Amino acid sequence: MQIDDLRVILKVAEFRSITAAATHLDMQVATASAAVKRIEAALGVELFVRTTRHLRLSTAGERYLPQCSAALSMLDQAKQTIHNDLDIIRGEIRLAVSSDLGRNIAIPWVNEFMTEYPNVTLRAHISDSNVDFYRDALDMALRYGAPADSNLYGFKICNVPRLLVASPEYLAKHGTPQQPKDLLQHQCLFYQLQNILNDTWYFSKASVMDKVKPKAYCAANDGDLVRRWCVDGKGVAIKSSLDIANDLLAGRLVPLMPDYHIAQGELWLISPSRQSITPTMRLLRDRFRDRTRGLLEQLVAKGLVPASALNDENKETTK
Repeated sequence: MQIDDLRVILKVAEFRSITAAATHLDMQVATASAAVKRIEAALGVELFVRTTRHLRLSTAGERYLPQCSAALSMLDQAKQTIHNDLDIIRGEIRLAVSSDLGRNIAIPWVNEFMTEYPNVTLRAHISDSNVDFYRDALDMALRYGAPADSNLYGFKICNVPRLLVASPEYLAKHGTPQQPKDLLQHQCLFYQLQNILNDTWYFSKASVMDKVKPKAYCAANDGDLVRRWCVDGKGVAIKSSLDIANDLLAGRLVPLMPDYHIAQGELWLISPSRQSITPTMRLLRDRFRDRTRGLLEQLVAKGLVPASALNDENKETTK
């Protein structure tokens, strides 16, 4: 009886579908089906009741699979303990990251990491959509905001100031907004997620909150496209200071309305569970913390973001 076959039947049980399990495990349906048949033949019982449309656990499957899952978890934990003790850095990184942060910041850092640790491989999932760790077969996600799901586990990487920005070319042509209501006369660039247009902007000054809803000049469900539009002089946008750090340092984008404050965000590295955290993930977490702090220190030194961005304590979720 092969351990890999046992992992297949557990996924079949989870998804109630051989096809869905095969897709998740990145294998042929016939390969997954053969694994199920081998396990059933070895046990001498059917673990699943199959119909033309549905698949469910048999009575034997309901008794066997929970114990099988527990046994595999113990094996995985033992393997991880050995790797922790020997400080082994290897294996595949399956990382989800948003489009802008991924393409321009995070993936180059991961590339450096892989050069230092040649036994590490990468499978990147670049998307601004919400992550489903089980559906998308991911190990970790670099995302803005602490994990909302109590079943997930995460490490805070850094604070992330958010800025209202435009290119010098745009400002030379259209003028510089001084207060929120001025934005009603400007070309504004918006981010859209799951058909929700984020076209209401909030600013605070001396404990007074201003809300403005400019007309959308351009909108996209890809944060990197919004950044590119802004750099190209198409309008004004609110962006994460990390996403546009290189543009700010090079002078391609300029912060606007410095007297007004925009709510600060946080960057987190999230995993499906505490048990799924490996030595590789911990080392990558530390790398992200070092690199983001270095960028923020450069932005602070040039007066592009407030020094309070560096007043940070490393946090992690507890369960």
